[in-house]
Amino acid sequence: MSHSQLEAGFLTHLSLAARKLQTTFDSLIRTHGLTLSRARLLLLLSKAGAVNQTELAGLLELETPTVVRLLDKLQQQGLILRQPVEGDRRAKQVMLTKNARSQVAEVDHAASQMRHLALRDIAEADLVVASRVLDQVIRNIEALTGNDLLPAENVSSETVPHE
Repeated sequence: MSHSQLEAGFLTHLSLAARKLQTTFDSLIRTHGLTLSRARLLLLLSKAGAVNQTELAGLLELETPTVVRLLDKLQQQGLILRQPVEGDRRAKQVMLTKNARSQVAEVDHAASQMRHLALRDIAEADLVVASRVLDQVIRNIEALTGNDLLPAENVSSETVPHE
């Protein structure tokens, strides 16, 4: 098998595993009245404490309007509060309600259960190697620039200044 085939196979498996993990967890978490996106947001707030909406969007890697819709639903469920930020009329600080604590505990338990089931029968040493590989894949993706994504015929090996 060529290196290119190994790369393609690895990324195909990675993508498939991520989709299956997401859809399975989403199904599990729906039994608690949440979606995967809402559960992620609750878990993040439980760890980070009060955060403004823009920061939440960045941490979740979602667009701000998407986060606002998620927050609307969570607020309707009585799981979050939005409070104005002193000195900035437009900014809203988001925090969990007391009612959300039990929901977060259920989500945390479901996530722990999902991790255990998804990773059973995998040796600790293999998990260490896999984590190291995935960390490097993430760093490589984060380091990409627009030029890295251009088709090969559009990328020159020299940069010529335009006058």
